[in-house]
Amino acid sequence: MRLVAIFGLVLTLGISSTATAMPDSLSKPSYVAPQDIIPAPQDIAYPGTMTLTVDALDHEQGIFRVIQTIPVAKAGRLTLLYPEWLPGNHAPRGEIEKLTGLEITANGEKLAWVRDDVDVFAFHLDVPENVGTITAKFQFVSATTGSHGRIVMAPSMLNLRWHQVSLYPAGYYVRQIPVEATAIYPDGWQAASALRPKSASGGTISYEKTDYDTLVDSPVFAGRYFQTHQLTSRVHLNIVADDAKFLKPKKDQIAPHIKLVKEAEALFGSHPYDRYDFLLALTDEMGGIGLEHHRSSENGVNREYFTDWDSGPGRRNLLPHEITHAWNGKYRRPAGMWTPDFRQPMRDNLLWVYEGQTQFWGYVLGARSGLYSKQDTLDAIAAIAAGMDQRVGRSWRPLIDTTHDPIIAARRPKPWTSWQRAEDYYNEGLLIWLEADQIIRRESAGKKTLEDFARAFFGGRNGDWGVVTYERDDVIAALDKVQPYDWDAFIEQRVYRTSAEAPKDGLVLGGYRLVYVDRPSAYILANDKRRKQVDLSHSIGLIMGSKGTIKSVIWDSPAFRAGLKSGLSISAVNGKAYSDDALKQAIEENRGGEGMIDIFAKNGEAYHNFMVDHSGGLRYPALEKITGEGVDQEGGIDRLLQPKTR
Repeated sequence: MRLVAIFGLVLTLGISSTATAMPDSLSKPSYVAPQDIIPAPQDIAYPGTMTLTVDALDHEQGIFRVIQTIPVAKAGRLTLLYPEWLPGNHAPRGEIEKLTGLEITANGEKLAWVRDDVDVFAFHLDVPENVGTITAKFQFVSATTGSHGRIVMAPSMLNLRWHQVSLYPAGYYVRQIPVEATAIYPDGWQAASALRPKSASGGTISYEKTDYDTLVDSPVFAGRYFQTHQLTSRVHLNIVADDAKFLKPKKDQIAPHIKLVKEAEALFGSHPYDRYDFLLALTDEMGGIGLEHHRSSENGVNREYFTDWDSGPGRRNLLPHEITHAWNGKYRRPAGMWTPDFRQPMRDNLLWVYEGQTQFWGYVLGARSGLYSKQDTLDAIAAIAAGMDQRVGRSWRPLIDTTHDPIIAARRPKPWTSWQRAEDYYNEGLLIWLEADQIIRRESAGKKTLEDFARAFFGGRNGDWGVVTYERDDVIAALDKVQPYDWDAFIEQRVYRTSAEAPKDGLVLGGYRLVYVDRPSAYILANDKRRKQVDLSHSIGLIMGSKGTIKSVIWDSPAFRAGLKSGLSISAVNGKAYSDDALKQAIEENRGGEGMIDIFAKNGEAYHNFMVDHSGGLRYPALEKITGEGVDQEGGIDRLLQPKTR
């Protein structure tokens, strides 16, 4: 029956190709493409300076109240834009739905505006004669629960992101639009930003005049519980916390952050900033974040970042990643990802460099600085390599296609991530650049490393926080200059082709192999604790969430073949009431056996027995040192992780 139906479909399609697609007797309109009436950006000076005043007092309800003045040079049509394509987001993430109460006036008279019927981030209005300035008033109603988006206002802190609370005139490069910004914070709160205040009175801070591009690139963290630590003459660590009890970093905890900056600047041989501010939020109330900027970064971690320091590395790889972006991503940027304003789409096809090599150096700098121990770093790399092996979607979707995932999926949850793939250019990019480093070491007999590439390609003039763009050919040429090799073929194979497994050759070249053991590493345990999960993906293919709910199922794993899916609630395992320990015990007791693991789970209102065929016991990834005759005691990965500064 199934074969007949398919044959009939093929036959029908074949016949229809010779016939008219739609009968002529039906009404058929013609398409007229809409005209884009929004002025294209030009690299010319904007005639005047905008002012922006943001009232951030209502942190209880999460409402920012905005008054913005925009000078105009002539009467006629004016288009105001709300930022849509945001640097570092790699996708159109502007929260236009949260802009409310928009009212535009000139000389005290209300002006009518109309939203563009194609680009909903654009507002058109007609400026009357004899008007030199218009005033826009509106609110940004930020998320009050996680279901609304990322929470940026909490009882004891806030994250002021200028792109969320401002408009800008179309037709100009954003670097050509001057702006003076003022923010009003709750009494007693302190604030940090790459922008410097020109004046302050109580909770009102007026910032130095800048351009709109720089303003958007200079967010603020402000809070009731606040500390600043000077790491170097140029770099500060600014910390806000949910409560004072979490804001107690010890001297030996600040020390590796100081070491991080020194190691990063030594790695790249320069500093592409005149000053740099880490903005670090210790919070369970404001939304998490990791976002790069030229002279700062937004970092949101769990509130126990310092107080639970000895329990594991936690999120301590975040700051190394974000400061690396000052060189890779901000100063050096893929040509398709630099845009003259926040309306032009970005092209993400070089994210395997932008994010992939940043991920690589982030873990290296974490180890070199002491934020991560060497063993934690090795355990993290093992988990990454094993995790990428599980992305079986690589058989149909090459890594290059995952660079479009920020636009395709916008980090929405997926039912079958291992088959669909996600933003794999981060961790698979790490593995690719690890392999490149080890190839350079091998081919140069240890005289050169990827560090030589990083210094030559990402290094530049000290204090230059501008942008220098690049293309794929520039990456290949720079690699070849460091060490001649067929880098074009290497990148083609690793990035543009499908494959059966993750690129793990860098591990072996570096002196380690991926193995599986029956006990999880401290890194895996800490990761599970932070994510509130139990990762059994390398055993039966399940990641369990809270209260017996399946968080994820690996495609074509034993759990998948048994019929399990994410969202099911497990009630019993082998006839015993479910607990995480009961499931692990059942898996281990079946090691080497021929029986099945009986998982009794609820799907909607129905209950089913799912028989999982797995006799391999508990399996967790680890890196094993390669030893033997002719093998160096210290391998390439060992040397890679060694500190470079004292």
